[in-house]
Formats: sequence, structure tokens, C-alpha cells
Amino acid sequence: MNPTIKTLLAAASLTLVAAFPALAGERNRTPVVDGPTAMARARVAADVLMSSYEPEKAWFPSSWWNSAVALQTIGDYMQRTGDRRYLAQLDNTFEKDKGVFPAGVLSGDPLLGNFTSRAIDDSEWWGLTWLQAYDLTRDPKYLDMAVTIANYVYGYWDPGTCGGGVWWNAERTYKNAITNGLWIRLTAELHNRIPGDTLWLGRSRTAWAWFQGSGMINADGLVNDGLTDACTNNGQNVWTYNQGLAIGAGLELWRATRDPKILGTVRRLADAAIGPNALVTDGTLSETCDATDQSCDDNAKQFKGIFMRYWTDLVDTTHDRGYAAFLERQAATIWNDDRDAANRLGTRWSGATGDGHPNVFDWRTQASALSALVGDVPTLTPLASLAATLSPAQPVVMPSASGATTIPLNLGVSATGYFPLLALASVDAPTGWNATPRATLVTLQPHGNAAPVNRSVPLALTVPSSATDGHHPVTTDLVAAGLRFTAQADVLVAHAIDFDTGTVDENPWLFDPDGSQSNGVQNRFADGHAHFTYRFPFPVDTSAAHVTLTIDAEFLVEASPDNVHWTTVLKEDRPVTDGSNKADRSIDLTPFLGDGTGGSKPVYLRVSDAFPDDGWGGRVYHVKANITQ
Repeated sequence: MNPTIKTLLAAASLTLVAAFPALAGERNRTPVVDGPTAMARARVAADVLMSSYEPEKAWFPSSWWNSAVALQTIGDYMQRTGDRRYLAQLDNTFEKDKGVFPAGVLSGDPLLGNFTSRAIDDSEWWGLTWLQAYDLTRDPKYLDMAVTIANYVYGYWDPGTCGGGVWWNAERTYKNAITNGLWIRLTAELHNRIPGDTLWLGRSRTAWAWFQGSGMINADGLVNDGLTDACTNNGQNVWTYNQGLAIGAGLELWRATRDPKILGTVRRLADAAIGPNALVTDGTLSETCDATDQSCDDNAKQFKGIFMRYWTDLVDTTHDRGYAAFLERQAATIWNDDRDAANRLGTRWSGATGDGHPNVFDWRTQASALSALVGDVPTLTPLASLAATLSPAQPVVMPSASGATTIPLNLGVSATGYFPLLALASVDAPTGWNATPRATLVTLQPHGNAAPVNRSVPLALTVPSSATDGHHPVTTDLVAAGLRFTAQADVLVAHAIDFDTGTVDENPWLFDPDGSQSNGVQNRFADGHAHFTYRFPFPVDTSAAHVTLTIDAEFLVEASPDNVHWTTVLKEDRPVTDGSNKADRSIDLTPFLGDGTGGSKPVYLRVSDAFPDDGWGGRVYHVKANITQ
């Protein structure tokens, strides 16, 4: 080891141990997931989620009701942790999206204003989101909006069919569990926030009584999706969010009434959910579509998070140790098994994946899993927390025939609390690799929880030419007084580029996904003004490079040596929406190879929409590159 590094490590260790003696016996122990750690994990995951927020349209592209739930989840995070950095985004969405919009702008349905539409349950999701914003800010405009939405929804309460219940849609074709679970929760929350209210309490009581007698709760205590035209249980799938909303509805109404019968029903619903042959597989909350031979659609990706929101409420309300243990297990499973190096959280909390149905990571799955991490944060907000990330989290190294490759990394450190923190950051890299500096002291001066303080530490990682192909972890352990956090980068060493889009093999090459989407294997597309960018760090001794894209639709492909100056290399000049132009297209990247500064000759390839107004942008199925060294 370099003598300077050894001295720094020794000095840092002595400084920390002298200042914080408890650390002396903790250096080699397995970290405990305590309150500060749970808070730090939630912060890291929340930041990843909010990186997908699109401020111009003030949503998460491209889903309307899902955006409401994602924003509500961020509200839950802020309320639980004291972090207030994202209040502006909540207000941005409120002000920009409360108007009238035609179909296709923010939703497949026309939006009627005040966050209402023909989809009654969508309207209710937004009502609950604005009640969360009211709880955070006490700004009456949010409460007023929730009342406006609830009045709109009440127009679809219909005792003339099935004896009551709110219709799922404006066409009045279906009465289901989610719409009515949302209605009970929404009306009970309004009562609990409006002094002297009796109107909303009466409506909530009536809806709860109707729901209990509707038949949607089956003999096993599980909530099926809805009712048939004959007003009987339709026997459709038991989704986690239906069960969760039934629990959450009862809890809020119990707070309004203190009726022990309601709480007893809530407990039976909860016990049924985690009982045999219900919603848990090997201890992990699961949807039927989480099976490795299936894929959850964009709606179902968020269902488990909704369940965990109301399960957290159950734990906070009952203080039941068994319920708390289930919550803690979900949070631990997500963090340990369902998280990549970029702290993205997937749809299968067990982490299971498969070639045909891979574990999907997007903002919907992020919001869903974040709910469990938020629930794991103690109700008594920790006085301090320490978190760290490495960026890029999934770098790629394509070694040259001889000579090492050096890539920059950035250690981002964040902290909350009320006292200065002195943290030791130490980097662990594979044998034969070198990280500079290997250890460093980081001083942070937090001022509470509302705005975590941030520090950035530049690192350099040198990878030898002999490094073997595959994934190599690089970790940074951060230790301060009673606080500990580990950040990780997953370095891919590769001598070839050959991957399907929509798979984990694509992730290291995907430099900037922007607003692109992937609907499974061999499917990544960018519509409108969205794009996605690949980065190919060709070896320093590369003399020529070509890439072949399997691509269709209305593509615009540009290349750049620096991610700043772009040249169009491929463009579809016709409006093609049926995939008839799917083909392998080769692009010569040789003119874009740089001078090899930094040990590589990176080329950036950006795919976007040649006709951004019609929503059929470039879709890439497969990427393969050939190089000459």
C-alpha cells in the first residue's frame, strides 16, 4: 500500500476512534439496519425516483394515476423523514396539471379539470395525493382540491345498483374494490382534517358498511377485484393494492370513529393477506404477475407499494410486532435482493429474474419499493443520517490490448442532523485494481433534516488490461459516529458490445435513458421529445468502430464524441408506425473516436423521434458493435 494512503488510513482511524470510541469495536461487525440507516436508504431511493420527474409536464412520464401515487409516495417520504426538498415538485404538479387537457396529453382520457376524468379511481388517487400535500404544508388549496375531487366522485355513488358503491368509470360499467377502498379512505381523511365535519364521515361510514356487505371480501378474507353485473364477487385476481386499500380505508375510518369492530376487521384483512396461499411467497410480498414466467404491466408494477403504504399505517396504529416484522422483512429484502448498483429498485422484490421476463426497473417499480423503505424509517425521526452513492454506478471498461484504463468516479455523500460529522470513506476494489484515494476524511455540517447537506469526493479507478470480462464490484464504506453506509459501483469489463434492449445487459451501456421506455425484452423506444443515449467506451487503441442497430419506427439517431456536439447518422424520413421498416442498420462510428484521453475513446449514440408530434419514435431491439484495434 502507498505509504501516504497507509498514513491517512491510520490517522483517520485514530481520529474517529478518539472522537467516537464506540466505532473501535464496530469495524468488523455486520451493519445493523437501524433508524438512521433506514432513513438514509429511503433518501437514496427517493432521489432516484425524483430523477425521473419531468418538470415541464409536471409528472412522471407517461402515466397519469401512477404519477399521483409516485408523488404521494414522495410526500410520505418527506413526512416520515423531515426532508422537504421536493415540496416544489408537488406544487409544480398542482399548478400545472389542474386544468383541462385533451386525451393524450397527460392521460389516455380527457382530463376534465381539477384532476378529474372519466376514470373515477384516477380522480381518487389524486385526491389522496393532495391530502398528503396538505398534511405536509397545511396549505388550504390542497385540502380544497381534495374536497372538489371528492364531490366529483360522489356523483358516481349509486345505491340503485348493487345497493351502493362508487362506479369505476363514468360509463357506469363496473363496481370494484379499488374505487371503493379509495372512496372510504378519501372521505375518512377529509373528515379527520375538516373540523366539525359530519358529511364526509357519514359518507365514509355508509361506504364501509356497503363494502363489508358487498361480497368482494371472499371467505378467506381476501379482496377480489370487483362485482359481476349480478352484484356477486367476480372471483378475479386478489391484487395486493385492493387488500391494502381495504386495510387503509378501515384504519382511517377507525381513527374517525374509534369503533373497535372496524379495527377488528382491519386485523382480519391483514392476517389474511400474509396468511397461507395469499399474497406472500417465501416471506416476500408478491403479485401473481411476479412469477418468473410472467411480467407485470405498468399498473401492477405499483400495486405492492400501495399495499405497503397502508401496511405502514397498520404498524404505526397497532404497534403489533408481527406486522412490524413483516414490514422490516420487505424493506430488507428489497435493499439486499432487488437493488442494483445505481440504487434502482425492481418490480420483483425477491430479485428473481429470467431471460424472457426479466426483473424490470423503472420509476413505477422505484415508487412501489420506496414505500416499504419509507415504512421502515422510525416514526420518531432519527436525529442524524449518513448516505453515499458512487457515480457512474454502472461504468463500462473496454480494456486496450496493453496498458491500464483509468475512469473517474464520484463519491456523493449526504447527511442530516444537527451536529458536525466527520466520516471516513474507504474504497475497496478488486485485486490488481487501484482506487485513488483509497481513503479520505469527509467533513459535513448538516443543519437539520429539511435539506440534507451534500459533499462530493472525486475518485479515480485504474483497471489493468488483464482484467477479466464480467461484473466487478467496487465499494466505498462510509463510517461516522454511530452511522454507517456502503455505496457500490458495478464495473463491467467487456471486450465486446452485444446486447438486447430491455434487459439487464443493456443497463451498463445506457448512459442516459431520459424519458425513454422499455416494454420488455428487445424493446426500448423514445417518443415525442424523449431520447435515450448509449455510451461506448472503446479501447484507446481502437482504430475503427461500427455499430449495428436493429431498429424500426420513426427513428432519429445521432453520434457524438463528447455528448455535446451531435451529428445525425441515421434518420427515418417517412412516418412509419407499424414496424414495417424494422431492419439491421450499420453505422460507422470511426469519425467520432476521440484522442484516447483517459484511457478510452468513448462514442455516444442518441436515439430519438424523427416525428415528435405523432408518438412513434425510434425503437431499438438489439445493439452490436465491431471494433478494429
